[in-house]
Amino acid sequence: MTHDSDADVLQTLADEWRRFAAVECTQDTLYVAICSLVAQSSDLLGLCLQTRPEQRRPNLLLAAIHERVLAGESHALSDYFPSVGGQRAPDAELGATLRDFVAQQQGPISAHLRHRHTQTNEIGRCVALWPVLAHIAQESGGAALALLDVGSSAGLNLGVDAYTLCYHCGGASVHVGGAPRTDVPLLRCELRGERSPLDGLREPAGGWRLSHRLGLDPMPVDVRDTDATRWLQACVWPCDLVRQQRLVLALELARQHGWQVQQTGPSCIEAIHTWLDGLPSAVQPVVLNSWVLCYFSDQERARHEQAMIDLVRQRGVVWVSAETPSLRPTDMALPGTPPHDPKAPRCGARSATMRAKSGSAHWPGRIRMAHGCSGWGRRCSPGQRNDSQRARHHGLHNSSCWRPAMRRDAFLKSYWP
Repeated sequence: MTHDSDADVLQTLADEWRRFAAVECTQDTLYVAICSLVAQSSDLLGLCLQTRPEQRRPNLLLAAIHERVLAGESHALSDYFPSVGGQRAPDAELGATLRDFVAQQQGPISAHLRHRHTQTNEIGRCVALWPVLAHIAQESGGAALALLDVGSSAGLNLGVDAYTLCYHCGGASVHVGGAPRTDVPLLRCELRGERSPLDGLREPAGGWRLSHRLGLDPMPVDVRDTDATRWLQACVWPCDLVRQQRLVLALELARQHGWQVQQTGPSCIEAIHTWLDGLPSAVQPVVLNSWVLCYFSDQERARHEQAMIDLVRQRGVVWVSAETPSLRPTDMALPGTPPHDPKAPRCGARSATMRAKSGSAHWPGRIRMAHGCSGWGRRCSPGQRNDSQRARHHGLHNSSCWRPAMRRDAFLKSYWP
């Protein structure tokens, strides 16, 4: 690599760190300050070159530094990190303190950059997932659900029915999920929009249940491994103490319940088929991916999407995909910002949008499921489907479901059998 190309790469990285400070982490003053410092330092930017290209994002180096702070390394940098009790605001000494800390911890930090990847396992996504699963159960005639989470990290979103979820709209609220307790994560969501969706959130008679659940991940996190779970905590921003605490509670619940996460290779499709083969015929299988497809190459993403659509058509799977707007179905355009809420994030047509960090949602009313595939029915093999089932194709299906947007705008699409 030539000197000019080195400079070009570092400049590109510096621009990304500045963008990250201006767009991604505006609520964390410490990370905003650190991003600015890294963008100005060729030495700190150079550390990022140790990462795999698909992981060359600011939050990986930020997490590597945060992990060393959480590990209890005695250093003045800890005074800036609220996650370990620090109360010092960013100041003129932060730059020198940061560079000294990184120099002292360069070995472990470099190891994280070479071998780790960002794994947030944000359970705030469950405020969107819970109503989707409730709707699927209702549409399937009250069948028990089997949930498979692709890219599940520690499998914490498999506990969607164990957490307490509280939805607020105006002066009213609804609690769903697990019973409120001090040892159970409480997820709050404020709903905004023209029409209150609270009635649609209330559990149907008899409720709904998950009878089977499994996570798939190429690098699963063992919830009993202290180092691995500390890395999950390091991927949470240091100022977000509420999210840190609910992660601790979710990890403890995962240890108690033993939700299984299975390691897979680059493609998870074979593992999905094996999982489906072992399910009772009476359950409705649901496959979820959320904030995962951005780590796929274009070719991998296209293969995954086609394989999932085939599973919907041939095996009766319901596929739920919560990803950024750029990964939405190609036949769906993004609408403009709702006129009554200029700050609402953009999302798919007739959609509810959510942000996990702000705990808010915009709800325009009844919304559309994306793209129904072959006709609705119980899970069965291709040979068991009759001609009328194969022929039915619903296009856009008018239903009450949710499309979430967490840290950035997102689009949730559901493919139905």
